[in-house]
Amino acid sequence: MTTLEDVEKAIADLPREQLKKFRTWFEQFEAAHFDQAIERDTKTGKLDRLAEEAFADFRAGRTREL
Repeated sequence: MTTLEDVEKAIADLPREQLKKFRTWFEQFEAAHFDQAIERDTKTGKLDRLAEEAFADFRAGRTREL
């Protein structure tokens, strides 16, 4: 298996255009993993307390429009 150092070197050696493509791919990769984590945390109830706090603040008038 490739080590992290090998991956870092390979990325550092990429030509500018390939690095640009890699960045785009990696941003999409990270976003997908973030979305999966949020979905998992939502299903398991990890975000329930935060949502209730937000709704309580809204009902109490402690919010403002962005």
